[in-house]
Amino acid sequence: MAEGPQPKRKREEEKGEDKDGAGAAAAPFPLAELRLRRVLRESARDKAVFLHGQVSGPSGDGADAVVILEKTPFQEEKLLDLLKKHTKLELQMRNDIYSTYHLYPPPELNEIKTTVVYPATEKHIQKYLRQEVHLIRETRQDYESVTLPFIQSQSFSVQWVYNILEKKAEADRVVHENPDPRDGFVLVPDFKWNQNQLDDLYLIALVHRRDVKSLRDLTAEHLPLLRNIAREGKEAVTKRFGVPGSQLRVYLHYQPSYYHLHVHFTALGYDAPGSSVERAHLLADVIDNLATDSSYYQKRALTFALRADEPLFKKFQEAGRA
Repeated sequence: MAEGPQPKRKREEEKGEDKDGAGAAAAPFPLAELRLRRVLRESARDKAVFLHGQVSGPSGDGADAVVILEKTPFQEEKLLDLLKKHTKLELQMRNDIYSTYHLYPPPELNEIKTTVVYPATEKHIQKYLRQEVHLIRETRQDYESVTLPFIQSQSFSVQWVYNILEKKAEADRVVHENPDPRDGFVLVPDFKWNQNQLDDLYLIALVHRRDVKSLRDLTAEHLPLLRNIAREGKEAVTKRFGVPGSQLRVYLHYQPSYYHLHVHFTALGYDAPGSSVERAHLLADVIDNLATDSSYYQKRALTFALRADEPLFKKFQEAGRA
């Protein structure tokens, strides 16, 4: 599965959750039984709202759920229908040559993409709750004394990643695979992208290796892998979707949302979540930096943003570094 506007392919699983992607996902989500508890966050830019609710019917027994409602981008092939097919136009204001209206399209042209996390843990709920954000400047010493011990102490499950790599899930969604266990990867669409239009194209390359957690672990040893992702990933996107490599933004996150190395492929014109300068590192730059200095990402300080409620931010506070 793959991260609404922000689900950024963030499929962290809690300890004790279903291991093989079955379970709760096997049955349709009982939307009619959802009791709204609160609005966690709204995003005017992304035309999205994040809701916390509980499924109160016999199938839910009060289980928490996070529901993300997101307006989908316009599809060019449906614009004529949108303008002419049973569409109601209601005047709001007119002044000289300017006027504004409310347009009410028929349901089939008024799609709302809905992402569900169910059953949701408190961690999931907090992840989508609006919080203050702080910039952290992480030195090599900070990584070794704060970040790495924190990662090692947590039970961050990436079983869903292994399910994709082992073809136990999403096998029909694979766009490209290099099966080499050392320098290979799988390219799949991210769930933020409904694949109905190219404006918000979003794919994820998941490496087969399981010993690389993040940007910090990369050395010159990994250059063949990274170059494969850059070259083959762009070629695969161009072949399947007709988008040239010069119109793709290819990058890694630091901090990542899950600790299994992965690379993001997004349309260059798409203001994708997490593509800002404090989190995104262009793959081409990463390759050049490692070719120049194998230990570049072990030595340099890295800047990233953390929400005030994140446990890692609290660790930096305790260490006097935030």
